[in-house]
Formats: sequence, C-alpha cells, structure tokens
Amino acid sequence: MPTPAPNMARPGRTIMADHTKAASNTGLSRRTLLAGAAAAIPLVAIRTSPARAAEFSFKVATGQSLTQPINARLEQACARIQEASGGRMELKFFPASQLGSDTDLITQVRSGGIEFLNIAGSVISTVAAGAAITNVGFAFADYDHVWRGVDGAVGTYVRGQVEKAGLLIVSKAADNSFRQITSFSKPIRVPADLKGYRIRVPVSPIFTSLFTSLGANPTSINFNELYTALQTRLVDGQENGLVAIDSGKLYEVQKYVSETNHIWDPFWLMANRRAFSRLPADLQEIVTREFDRAAMEQRADVVRLNGVLKEQLQTRGLAFETADKPAFRKELSDNGFYKTWKDKFGTDAWKALETVTGDLA
Repeated sequence: MPTPAPNMARPGRTIMADHTKAASNTGLSRRTLLAGAAAAIPLVAIRTSPARAAEFSFKVATGQSLTQPINARLEQACARIQEASGGRMELKFFPASQLGSDTDLITQVRSGGIEFLNIAGSVISTVAAGAAITNVGFAFADYDHVWRGVDGAVGTYVRGQVEKAGLLIVSKAADNSFRQITSFSKPIRVPADLKGYRIRVPVSPIFTSLFTSLGANPTSINFNELYTALQTRLVDGQENGLVAIDSGKLYEVQKYVSETNHIWDPFWLMANRRAFSRLPADLQEIVTREFDRAAMEQRADVVRLNGVLKEQLQTRGLAFETADKPAFRKELSDNGFYKTWKDKFGTDAWKALETVTGDLA
C-alpha cells in the first residue's frame, strides 16, 4: 500500500529533517478518497537532537494547484530526503505557482533561481521541443501504452532532449492524466464541433498545432490564469485531466466534459544541472530514489481519484459526453498532422513512439 499523503504544505515551508510530520487521510482527495489511511502514520521519526545547519538548501517549486496529488507527494518526498540525508539537505517547498507562472518557473530553474521544479511535459517542450513527443494527439490508447513508453524508450528520448536544454530530469514521470475537452456552450463529440472553437491550451507548440489542425482557434494561457479566462469568456473552453478540472474548480465556469483522451501529459521533476551536480553522489541517489517513489505513489493516487471524479463532477453540474476518438485520429492522419510532427521529431524518436502506439504516420 502506498504511504498516505501528508497535509498540504504552506507555501514556502521549510521542511527540516528534525521536524515531526504526520500523514492525513485528507491530504490528497480533499475529502475522504484516501480514507484507507485511517491511521495517521508519521513520515519522520521524532528526534530529540537539536537541528544542525544544512550543507545544501534548495527550493522545490510546482505550478500545480494546492489540491493536486503531486504536491502532497512531493512534500512527503522532501521530508524523506531530508531525513535520509541526516539533515544535510534543507528543502523549501513552494507549490501552486507561488514563485510565478509556468513560464516564469521554467526560466528560474534554468537560471538556478530554484533548484527543483515539477512541471508538465507540455510546458517543458517550450525549452526542449523533443519533450512534446508524449503530447502527440490521440497517440496513446490507455495507461498500459503510456507507461510502456514513458518508462521505456520514449522517456529516455525525453530525458536526452531536456539535458540538451541544460536541465536534468531526476525522477520517473508522474501522471498529469489523459486530457478531456470542456466547454461552456456545447459538447464536443466530433472534429466538426471544434471548427472555429476558442479553446485554451497550455503554452506548447504541439497543443496549438493539434487544435489548429482540427479547425479550432487555440489560445495559450498559463493555468493560473485559466479560471478567469473561462469566467470572462475570453475562451469558450479548455482541455485538462479530471484532476485539474476538479482542483481548479473549472466546473464552476464550464458545462460539458467531452471524454476525448486526446493527449496524455506527464509531470517531470526537473533539476538545475549545476545545482544537482554540486550534490555528492550519495545525496543524488537519495534525491532520485525519493522523487521516484513520490512519482509512483502519485500515479496510484491519480488512478484512485479518476475512479470517483467523474461522478463527483457530474454532481457539480458537468455533463459528460462520449467523443468519437477514431474520427479525431483519422482527421489528424488525413490532414498531415502526424507526418508534420514525425518530421519535426525525427525518425528515431517517432519509431520509439510507434513501438508503443502503433502506426500513426
């Protein structure tokens, strides 16, 4: 059984190895989803020795809403890393865009203003274009295909592309979910429903390309500005996983969810290369091990959440619609979308993708 998640950290909280930290059965689901953790389990044993100055003080930032499971798991990982390091590392945790928008955070981790950043693969692709290979539209049929690719050759390719941008991916991918299209005005069932449709997409060329190819009018907006954009009708709809739709309270400003599964997007935990290289080998191993563990536990959290979120969102007024996914994939094949992106990624990367997805172009 995965370790239950802790209560959400206060922004900028310093998690010291000598602190006691108890888990809560409300940390991930915001309600009672993880009530299997009925008995609170301390993450860190109580220590009576005085705290000592840390050799390394790093910042860990995220661009995800406070109630996203990844934040609870990363906070938990920070505590484990600091405990395992014997107090040699101090990690300051800044969730929920406390240090800026997604694009701001990317700039900061590249410059060394922050040392670790959890960010969606779609956002990473703005500085490492090859990272977008996990975002090819209607490519992955299900999670079996996703993890075979991301934990295998596709993930290896992404890591290499990120390293070329001067950054490091230091853990397994976490789950940012299959994405669904939401709308205020009408359900989206077939490609024709997207013609002229104003839809928010993340700041990512492949997302813009996908929806442009389907006849929509995509607009790139950072997630922390999305609710307002929907509320003011700057855009008619958006696309995200159910966890993000719930945690961002998008059900308050949308009416329909079209189950398209059009893109699967990862969360990657990135490090500033210079900062990570300063760590001794034993601390690098601890960091990688515990962030890997956090990613694997978060994957299980998302499976549990997705099992209840559809019903929960329906009770909040969202109507769910079944989309014709084969029709969307055929449209993309016919209009040259797949061929265009095959040429951009190159033969080797595309071969790694199609080993999992089957022929796309």
